[in-house]
Amino acid sequence: MYFNLLYQDLGFVAISTAFLGITGWAWRALKPYRLPQPLPSGFKIWFLTVQIGGGLVPLIVLILSLWQGQYQIAAVFISYFVLLGLQVLSESISLRWFQSTAFVMVPYLYIPYRVWQLYQGRNILASAGDAAWVKNLLLAEIGLWVLNYGLDLAQLPRLFHWADPLERGLEL
Repeated sequence: MYFNLLYQDLGFVAISTAFLGITGWAWRALKPYRLPQPLPSGFKIWFLTVQIGGGLVPLIVLILSLWQGQYQIAAVFISYFVLLGLQVLSESISLRWFQSTAFVMVPYLYIPYRVWQLYQGRNILASAGDAAWVKNLLLAEIGLWVLNYGLDLAQLPRLFHWADPLERGLEL
């Protein structure tokens, strides 16, 4: 079971890294990418919610599961954090080092995989009778990341610096 998680994660990382590399290379002639400023008014609340709900809470569960010797639960959250860390690394490298527009695509690859990871985690823990609260947490995490994905999609026009048709005097 643990090796299946590892192989799936390694496969995803290889495919997504190759995709981002090819996309970055294909878009290499574009101007260096920079984040649109100012940030949306609710960005701090959104970002803090994701940090607490998607980072701090699972970290506490990971620490507790390791402390209590619940290695099945720990394996699910270790996999989760490895991929979360790789997402942050991919975003940092593509934005800060390469200033590539491929930066915008990173969450659109990683978040659906994260939702799938959390769903798989629920399946892995299905036989663990004393882990009902963790399965409920994983369900809440799925909801958090689906909402985050929707908010990310809503930001696409800003991220790609698309002009507002109403500002240009165009009709919809």
